[in-house]
Amino acid sequence: MDRRKFLAVATAATGAPLLSGRTAAAAGGRLPALVRRYLDRALDAGSPSAVCGVVHGARTHVAGAGEGPGGSAPDGRTVFQLGSITKTLTATALARAVCAGTTRLDAPLVLPDRFPVPHKGPRRITMVDLATHTSGLPSLPPNLLAGADPEDPYAHYTLDDLATGLGEITPATEPGSSYAYSNLGFGLLGQALAFDAVDTMLRRRVTSPLGLRDTTTALRPDMASRKAVGHLAGAPVPDWHDHVLSAAGSSMYSTADDMVRYLRAQLHPARSPLRAAIELTQRPRFTAGDQLRVGLGWHLSPRSGGRTMTWHNGGTGGFSTCAAFNRESGSAVVMMVNTYSEQTATDPRPVDALTFALLDELDAA
Repeated sequence: MDRRKFLAVATAATGAPLLSGRTAAAAGGRLPALVRRYLDRALDAGSPSAVCGVVHGARTHVAGAGEGPGGSAPDGRTVFQLGSITKTLTATALARAVCAGTTRLDAPLVLPDRFPVPHKGPRRITMVDLATHTSGLPSLPPNLLAGADPEDPYAHYTLDDLATGLGEITPATEPGSSYAYSNLGFGLLGQALAFDAVDTMLRRRVTSPLGLRDTTTALRPDMASRKAVGHLAGAPVPDWHDHVLSAAGSSMYSTADDMVRYLRAQLHPARSPLRAAIELTQRPRFTAGDQLRVGLGWHLSPRSGGRTMTWHNGGTGGFSTCAAFNRESGSAVVMMVNTYSEQTATDPRPVDALTFALLDELDAA
């Protein structure tokens, strides 16, 4: 893959075409064997290692396969880069602010004066436009790729660069009128909530209250020792780093154990300290087509039997992730692999297809 194509694809949307629902029996007592089957499929698809966590009613199971840190198989504490699943954390931070009365979903996007807010038509871009990918903004700032390292494409980008880039943007559509996935939009949402302190804000408002100790952009020494190495086309690649647009998920780390804890909170908001905010994020706000509705951060898609799957996926230059759940069945799946993978116009990434298929099996049990 040439340098520009890599930058354009690896930093763009990871939303995947969805598979049709599948049915199969997945009794709770067979969870380890079922998860192992999907881990083997992830390895067969080219992942050096994979970890999968499932919630099925009252049961939880997390397991890994392949070669992890130190040569042993990875597990629920192995650290991966999370990618765009981070957007659901940012959306939860927005929902907390709304519930606290410090902002409104229909509040206009406000940034410091030197950051021009793009506009098209009479209505200003609002917070809910950013959180539902209906702002009309492009996926990336127009000046991001210039001078970027293809193996760490956000690392060079500064707030000064962002101010310049925003001045070059005319939104493609009027705010609130159509869905177009935007990393830039979620990056700006984070900056609007906590200018130049996004990572601290996410920790205080979301990850700490939910007990997600390993979900952070700051790689602690104990996390570094259990971090998987990212891969692209079979070769090791560096992690991504980002200070400006990190709310979009370009530099967040996490583990399957943390994501299972997070998915349990999504399945049972009443048991969470963030009940009201979580409920708010899952409520559909925009219909993008027959197969997709959008909440705050989360995507909602129909499955067979009238079920609804709520999901988000993610990826960086060396990692791919996907998380999906169904509140009606009480089932959830997260899969994390240490390789970059690219979807096509007709086929989803393997990690997405496997996550959705496994959730279908759990739902059918």
